[in-house]
Amino acid sequence: MKKINHLYTKAGAELNGKEYNVYPRPQLKRASFLSLNGKWTLTYGKEQKIAINVPYPPESLLSGVFKDMGKDPFVTYTRGFTLPRGFKRDKVILNFGAVDQICKVYINDCYIGKNVGGYNRFSFDITKYLLKGNNTLTVQVWDKLSSKELPYGKQTYKRGGMWYTPVCGIWQSVWLESVPNDYVKDIFVRTEGTCATVYFTGVNEGTLTLSTPSGEKEYTFEDGICKIELENVRHWSPDDPYLYYFSAQCGDDRVESYFAFRTLETKEFDGIPRLCLNGEPFFFHGVLDQGYFSDGIFTPASPSLYEEDILKMKELGFNTLRKHIKIEPELFYHYCDLHGMIVFQDFVNNGSYSFLRDTAIPTVLTKKFPERLMLRSKKQKELFKDGMRRAVRQLYNHPCICYWTIFNEGWGQFDSDEMYELLKSLDSSRFIDSTSGWFKKEKSDVESLHVYFKPVVTEKCSRPVVLSEFGGYSYKVPDHVANEKRTYGYKKYASLQEFQKGIEELYLSQIVPAVKTGLCGAIYTQLSDVEDETNGLLTYDRRICKVDREKMLSIAKLLKI
Repeated sequence: MKKINHLYTKAGAELNGKEYNVYPRPQLKRASFLSLNGKWTLTYGKEQKIAINVPYPPESLLSGVFKDMGKDPFVTYTRGFTLPRGFKRDKVILNFGAVDQICKVYINDCYIGKNVGGYNRFSFDITKYLLKGNNTLTVQVWDKLSSKELPYGKQTYKRGGMWYTPVCGIWQSVWLESVPNDYVKDIFVRTEGTCATVYFTGVNEGTLTLSTPSGEKEYTFEDGICKIELENVRHWSPDDPYLYYFSAQCGDDRVESYFAFRTLETKEFDGIPRLCLNGEPFFFHGVLDQGYFSDGIFTPASPSLYEEDILKMKELGFNTLRKHIKIEPELFYHYCDLHGMIVFQDFVNNGSYSFLRDTAIPTVLTKKFPERLMLRSKKQKELFKDGMRRAVRQLYNHPCICYWTIFNEGWGQFDSDEMYELLKSLDSSRFIDSTSGWFKKEKSDVESLHVYFKPVVTEKCSRPVVLSEFGGYSYKVPDHVANEKRTYGYKKYASLQEFQKGIEELYLSQIVPAVKTGLCGAIYTQLSDVEDETNGLLTYDRRICKVDREKMLSIAKLLKI
């Protein structure tokens, strides 16, 4: 692993060990909660043992390990736990937010299950394996970082440029909850018109209590389905992120959750196709969000850093984050729901990247390339599809997610028209960008462009036009950069004043005029610096904002349709 500077976020510098003792699943929350984050023992290499702070990856500063785990690492996590008096009811469920990539889980040396995939939640019923008093939890992890297999995002063994330090192991919360024999395993919510339908998995009947602006309403349901009819629906939007909170009592199990009403559709105005939110044309003014942090890599020092990023971007006038090739813990999406930040959610790629094929040729020569020449195996395709299905199921209930991106700049692209149809069958309620940037085929809800080295020009198109990446201007703030020797960005500035002026001129001369000719959204690269990349609006440690708030707000006011 190439060395980079030690940069701590403010939260990381003040770490007290209690940051992740919060319920990590806001849309299926119950009173029973025992966090297993904190100190574990990590065994790696030739039986080397070291204390690790979970949920931070071992490659990160905050883990207390801060070591390169090597190629295809195999690591073992171990910790003891004792259930508090009165905690256990009928069943005890062990939950993981995410473990990168393949793991086997043991309780008291008994194998209880396996998970494959580094970005999805999973759980096990561990009731029959528990002992009175102390118990031992063991998690064996193998991370085979291969472009030919599981989705991996922007991780690479040779970090640099737009590729980042790889992580392995536990990188989201681990926790226990106790439930009755019959309990709510999952909730799925669909909203349409003035009706919300809540589907319960694991239980058939119960009582749902809904909070509305006019007070509480109670509904009884059977067959695991609760239909809710409302007279006056309050729609969710960045300006009014209204959430309908509810609780459900299902036998002896009680859970809390929420949903929102909002509509997404394409309409034509003055001969121009527009993306609409709640029936009105809406301009998606956003930034690219990689989801990396200087001290925790995949994992921020505290979940509050997600909230701070969201609120900081809102303060600058942005209403959208494009979550780039990474699926975050559910608390991230909850904060977006809560504060009214739209999310363009990418799926995680698992194919190989070629600079010549995926960057040079489409930037300089042609944005067309036969998918049959991208050499994807049947196994790769099935692993990508599985990751996509699990991501949609896991994130479906979050109203903040308005837009899915299947493939980005050809990385791992295959059968994009078929993938569009598959995704549409999984979720027909959101916009789909099949091929972000280039190598487009027939089926997509948008015309998706990436423009970095040329002027932004929008031509009349049969589909709404989204500039899904642009900008990438670079300025290195002294004492707040990860790599002093290398700089990665698409236009470099020597002073903060020049950097700010460059961004302002870019928006005023190219983006604002393009709105009138059909541009429906623009995603600036990017929210923060990441390792070698110094093209963020914030520094990697989140301590410095490089742009002027008032000027950015004045730009946002001009980006209206």
